[in-house]
Amino acid sequence: AFPVQDPASGEELGRVSDCGAAEARAAVRAAHEAGAAWGRLPAKERSVRLRRWYELMVENKEELARIITGENGKPLKEAQGEVMYSASFLEWFAEEARRIYGDVIPASAKDRRMLVLKQPVGVAAIITPWNFPSAMITRKVGAALAAGCTVVVKPAEDTPLSALALGELANQAEIPAGVYNVIPCSRQQTAAVGEVLCTDPLVSKISFTGSTATGKILLKHAAGTVKRVSMELGGHAPFIVFDSANVDRAVAGALASKFRNSGQTCVCTNRFLVQKGIHDEFVEKFAKAIEKELHVGNGFDAKTTQGPLINEKAVEKVEKHIKDAVSQGASIVTGGNRHSLGKNFFEPTLLSNVTTKMLCTQEETFGPLAPVIKFETEAEAVAIANAADVGLAGYFYSQDPAQIWRVAEQLEVGMVGVNEGIISSVECPFGGIKQSGLGREGSKYGIDEYLEIKYVCLGGL
Repeated sequence: AFPVQDPASGEELGRVSDCGAAEARAAVRAAHEAGAAWGRLPAKERSVRLRRWYELMVENKEELARIITGENGKPLKEAQGEVMYSASFLEWFAEEARRIYGDVIPASAKDRRMLVLKQPVGVAAIITPWNFPSAMITRKVGAALAAGCTVVVKPAEDTPLSALALGELANQAEIPAGVYNVIPCSRQQTAAVGEVLCTDPLVSKISFTGSTATGKILLKHAAGTVKRVSMELGGHAPFIVFDSANVDRAVAGALASKFRNSGQTCVCTNRFLVQKGIHDEFVEKFAKAIEKELHVGNGFDAKTTQGPLINEKAVEKVEKHIKDAVSQGASIVTGGNRHSLGKNFFEPTLLSNVTTKMLCTQEETFGPLAPVIKFETEAEAVAIANAADVGLAGYFYSQDPAQIWRVAEQLEVGMVGVNEGIISSVECPFGGIKQSGLGREGSKYGIDEYLEIKYVCLGGL
């Protein structure tokens, strides 16, 4: 077993079975053996059980939220929001299970008929991160189970309790044994377990959310058996504020986009690009909003909006980025230090006089750091935004209709927020381009990632 710790206090919450390569192979076999019966169930029956799983999540939302706050540290209100967001994927895909339509293709000859069927790919290995320990599971698993696949879930070593809680509710929802499997493991076992999931010939599909570097390793492993893959990898989201923007709305959007989960979200803003005409006003108002509205504390404290970072390594990265920026001429407008509450807490920080040569504008910080770059022209802002080799999300504020169309089309990202800082929705496709990943999750497109297309030609008619 290995310990799961509260990042706010460092206290041990409990101990979880430390699965290794042998347990991973056993879980894959269990999923494979359960797959035929689950895939043959009428879509309506799969839908009913997913729907019941959703209802049980809603009934247990408070307890599930407390588990998330305990192991992840995010404020309880955010954790409650995650539980409902997480449950919504089970609800959505319960409905989509009954809409997996095939096609009848007009035949090229009189004596034949041509059909297209959609069938489950088989066992899906689901590898999830710690920042949304519940939602990143259901967004994948809901689609997989709706399609008729079975799954093996490897949760992040920091946050396995949410995955196990979902398993308990899956049992209560009468989802058959072997359909949803969880293999928690420590950091020491992670590489071996990941390799098994990516190389075992009984696994047909890999779905991973995490860093681009880890995604590339998994892709190499998966190539040996040519597995289907979905990858939601690192981001480097730009947040552009044009002179035409409503500055107050832009500040509110910036606060929500940057500091949700203490800056530890895949789509949170990493670079602020502010046009020179409103730059000073934006920075002043943004600093005041940070100081007034953000409260660092334990996630279980009702006043807290900023919980701890997941571990001390995450804090050290924020410090490294600030130190590098200041050494190159950036100014700390507010924040800039570890918080007195403990080693995993950091002050929400705003930097100005930032350039594109600084680390914080070249790589993802994944913490409560907001660097602001001043720009002059629209073309300059778009060029800076698109200079990254990743493209998950991007945001911009403008009240110029022509500019809105131009920039939305030109930003090289998979998702664009226009005058909006929070864009995730179960109905809409989630995913990136360039090195931010492959495939889409959620929406009507999400279930296609777990389906094979089979062409059937009926001759001799």
